[in-house]
Amino acid sequence: MSLADTTTPLSTQSSIESRLSALEAMYRQAVAEIADMHARDALKTQFLANISHDLRTPLTAVITHAEILRDGRLVALTERQLASIRGIIAGGRQLLDQVGEILTYARGAADQLAVKPSTFTFAEIVAQVTQINEPLLAKKELRLALHLPPELPPLYADREKIAHVLGNLFGNAIDFTPSGGHVWIRATLGDDGSELVAEVGDTGIGIAPEHHDFIFEEFAQVDASAARQHHGTGLGLTIAQKLVELHRGRIWVESELGGGSRFYFTIPYPEGAK
Repeated sequence: MSLADTTTPLSTQSSIESRLSALEAMYRQAVAEIADMHARDALKTQFLANISHDLRTPLTAVITHAEILRDGRLVALTERQLASIRGIIAGGRQLLDQVGEILTYARGAADQLAVKPSTFTFAEIVAQVTQINEPLLAKKELRLALHLPPELPPLYADREKIAHVLGNLFGNAIDFTPSGGHVWIRATLGDDGSELVAEVGDTGIGIAPEHHDFIFEEFAQVDASAARQHHGTGLGLTIAQKLVELHRGRIWVESELGGGSRFYFTIPYPEGAK
């Protein structure tokens, strides 16, 4: 075999070098675009955090002054005036909750959420959440069932964050269940006893299987039309998933259209706690 037979032709070598140069250029462009996307995402997160924080103070002031008027501390009000003031308070609280969701999301996106564990029972959190929602349950005439075995071990977790998760899921159950329906909260031990499994269920409108993953995405709205009946930021389940995962737990849904929904999440017990 001659030397010419083992040497790459100049045209082929030039073609390979040209392709490598093109690939390197594409790689550099992709790296630059990814860096730009990260920078834009960081700016978006910071903007959401700033605007949410700035909105909380005036909103709180509006609600506080409306409550002063409602309580008759300044002047006696007629029933029509009281009804109007109550509407302002309810709307203000709803908006404040949504602003709080955006702020929590922004902190989570910036990895600024930390778990502050303490010891408490799941039943304590259930009592807290159901008490807050009693007026809504009564207004829609919903039947509530609680299934909380007394032998469940206490949790060692972030009480505020677990209450937020349960409150979000329970609030959704109430919101998406027609009047006269049924909602429930159930807690059990996992198969090996290493985690608590919480279930929040309802007999509401249900969720199509193809949307089970989508609803946990940020700003997700299954019905995104302006005429939709159920409003919100689209961040509630995203935040719930983030808070559960901070505890090394899992969250998922079992549902079908017209068949109600059952949301589950797990909270692991510390080693040796069970």
